[in-house]
Amino acid sequence: MDLLKTKHIFHKKKSGLASGLQIRFLNRLIRLLEKGYSLVDSLLIIEWDKQLKFTSQKINHDLQRGYYIDESLERNGFSHAITNYLYVVRTNGNLHENLSKCIQMYEQRMEYTKKFKQTARYPLILFFIFLVLLFFIKQSVMPSFTDLFQGNVEASAMISVSVFVINGFTLFLVLFAATMLIIYVLSKYYRKYVAIEKQIYVYSKIPILRQYLKLQTSFLFATHVSSLLKTGLSLRDILENIQHQKRLQIVSYYASLMISELSNGKQISGLLSGLKLMDKQLSVIFEKNTDARALEKDLTTYAELSTELLNRKITKAITFIQPIFFVILACFIIFIYLSLMWPMFQLLKTI
Repeated sequence: MDLLKTKHIFHKKKSGLASGLQIRFLNRLIRLLEKGYSLVDSLLIIEWDKQLKFTSQKINHDLQRGYYIDESLERNGFSHAITNYLYVVRTNGNLHENLSKCIQMYEQRMEYTKKFKQTARYPLILFFIFLVLLFFIKQSVMPSFTDLFQGNVEASAMISVSVFVINGFTLFLVLFAATMLIIYVLSKYYRKYVAIEKQIYVYSKIPILRQYLKLQTSFLFATHVSSLLKTGLSLRDILENIQHQKRLQIVSYYASLMISELSNGKQISGLLSGLKLMDKQLSVIFEKNTDARALEKDLTTYAELSTELLNRKITKAITFIQPIFFVILACFIIFIYLSLMWPMFQLLKTI
């Protein structure tokens, strides 16, 4: 038993709980809750599944120690997309409804991830083959060409140009790969050591990232506010609740700005229209609605429409990956081909 626990902990630290197991666990939990079982009884029944037994036991133990459900899920390797969404359960207590929406959202995310991997797999294989071919040309073909045309001054000069071009192209690919790796590594630590204001400023300057974060931030803010409005809390209490959660830094920071705006006796609709990573449509919704029930209805509708819009954008982006990559790769191949064949054309002219 101790050995199994050790293996599980090691696996969780390395990669977290597998996405398929996360979905299975949440689906089992919501079905049991629908049948009238309590949360504790549901976890005990989930233990019947050997693959979920240890996770269910750990979550049950965490809940008995006073952890919230989102905290326990995070401690046991569940995705941040799930735990961030379930944060509002702490206040509204509506686990069933939030679980349903959370499962739907995460399943869509898994589907898009699967499509992206399937779409990117073939281009990556071709790119790897191209790199091997480029290395072979650089190490074997170009030296042979240099020896072959060294007696012809004009052709030899063109060979030198071709060698320079291929070396430059190889260097470009190496630098590009190194740059992407550095950006990836730095992004892992960026949020920990850079103030949220500077992060927002940088994010707002990157077009594609800005659009994605604006949709995501607006969706999460609308979802959290609409869910908490159902509990009867005032808008200020809702914003304070959102401010205290630290996982969604941008949403938390914007909530603190809105609290300051309310403290100064102003409406938050004016502030919302000026936030760089917040959709201006939210400003219109808050300005239009003074009744909490109408505001909750409009925010819920906005969150649903935002989900549809985000899904369409992601699907469209995935469909463009292969054509764009193939065009770029074809241009590279033609460029290398001309670099090799041009000296031969020059030699034929001299015959």
